[in-house]
Amino acid sequence: MQHGVLAVCVYNATSGKTVYSHNAELSMTPASVQKLFTTGTGFARLGADFRFTTKLAMRGNVDREGVLHGNVYLMGGGDPLLGSYRYRQTTPDSLFAGWTAALHKKGIRRVDGRVCYNVNVFDEAPLHDSWQWGDVGNYYAAGVSGLNFHENMYFVYFNPGKKVGYPASAVRTQPKNLDIHGTCEVTTAGENTGDNVVIYGSPTSKERLYRGTVPLGKTDFAVRGALPNPAKSCADLFSSYLRTHGIGISSNSMQVYSIPDSLRPVLDYSSSPYYTIAQYTNLTSNNIYAESIFKYLGYARFGKGSWENGQRAVCEYLKEKGLPMGDVRVVDGSGLSRLNHTTADFLCRYLAAMTKEPFYEKFLHSIAKAGESGTARNLLPTLPTGSSVYVKTGTMDGVKAYAGYIVTQRGETLAFAIISNGHDCSGSEVGEKLNKILYKIATLY
Repeated sequence: MQHGVLAVCVYNATSGKTVYSHNAELSMTPASVQKLFTTGTGFARLGADFRFTTKLAMRGNVDREGVLHGNVYLMGGGDPLLGSYRYRQTTPDSLFAGWTAALHKKGIRRVDGRVCYNVNVFDEAPLHDSWQWGDVGNYYAAGVSGLNFHENMYFVYFNPGKKVGYPASAVRTQPKNLDIHGTCEVTTAGENTGDNVVIYGSPTSKERLYRGTVPLGKTDFAVRGALPNPAKSCADLFSSYLRTHGIGISSNSMQVYSIPDSLRPVLDYSSSPYYTIAQYTNLTSNNIYAESIFKYLGYARFGKGSWENGQRAVCEYLKEKGLPMGDVRVVDGSGLSRLNHTTADFLCRYLAAMTKEPFYEKFLHSIAKAGESGTARNLLPTLPTGSSVYVKTGTMDGVKAYAGYIVTQRGETLAFAIISNGHDCSGSEVGEKLNKILYKIATLY
C-alpha cells in the first residue's frame, strides 16, 4: 500500500452513528460495489415483482393456407435473461419454442416476409465510452441492448496444442450458426493454468481476435466472449428456428426503428421477477444484468434507456434519500468504468438508508453471504454464532472493494465499506488483507 490508498468506514445503521472511519471521505473507485447503487434504486423504482417484457407481434393478413403476408416483430424490453443459458426455461431453444407455438396458434404456417426487431427501449450505445478496449470483447463487458440475447455472450471452444508453446485452435462456437469470424492467436500453456484468453472486437463487428493461452490437455476448452449485435443474432437464430420447426420464412431479419401501426399482438414474454435478477446481479456480479437495470431505470423515468438517463435516475434516488452527492460520481450501473467515484462514508450512509426501506430484506438477501454464496463464498469461513455478513465485492486492476452489512450477535446492523485503490500487489493478495480487516470488524464489535 506504499503507493495506494485504503479507506474503511463502519456505520451503525441501528443507532445512526459512525463506529470507525479511516480515509472515509476520500473519493475512490468502487469497481463492482457500484452495483449496490443500481440494484437498490431498482428495488425502489421498479419493485421486487417487476418483470421485463419482450413483445412478439405480427402485421399483415393470414390467408386460408396459413401464410402471413407481412412480418413478425420482436420488440425488446431490455430483459437481461432473454435466451440465457443459465436456466432451462430461458435457453434459446425454450424461448424460440414458446414463440413458435404462439405463432402456430395464430394459424401461421409460413411467413411471406421477415422477422423485424426493434431495440428502441434503449439507445444504441451498448458500451460506455470509458470502458477499456481490452475488456469489451470479453463476456463480462458485453454491453447492453434493448433486445438482449443469451446474456449478450457466446462460447468459443479451443483445443490446445500437443506441447506448451504450440498454437491452439478455435474449433466451434455456441450457440450454433452465429455469424462470427474468429482469428486465433492463442497458444498452449501448462496444465491447470486456466483461461487466459483475451477476446478483442467491437460490438457491431462479427470479426473477433483471440489472444492468450489455454491449458495443456484440456480439449474443447470453453471461453466466453461478447456476442456482436445480440439483437440481430436473436432475430437471425429465431428465423432459422422457425424454418426448422414448421414455419417457413421468405426473407432475412431486419432492424426497424419505428413501430408500425396496426400491429397485432402475438405474445408478451415476461422475465423472472426483478428480485431474482437483482439477486443474481449482486451474487455473481453480472455486468449485463446491472447495465440492463441501469438503462431501464432511465427508460422508466425519462422515456429512453441511455447512460445519461440511467445516471440521472440513480442520482435522483440517492438525492431523495438525503445523501450528500458532492463526492459521488455515477457513470454506469456495473462499475466497469473507472470514472465511477464514491467514498467509504457515502457507501455506508447509503447502505444505512436502505435499512429503512420496505424492500430492505429483499435487498439484503440479494447480496452474497460471506462463507456461503456468490463472490463472497471464500470470505470469512468462521464467524461467531448468531452473526451474519453480507458482502458485495468489487475487483479490477488496482482496485479491491468490499461493502455490505454485518448483523451482529446483539441484533444490530452495521454497514461497512473497505476500498483499496492503487495497491502494488495482486488482487488476491490485497483481498487477503481486506478479509482480515473485515474479520476484525465482524468479530470485535
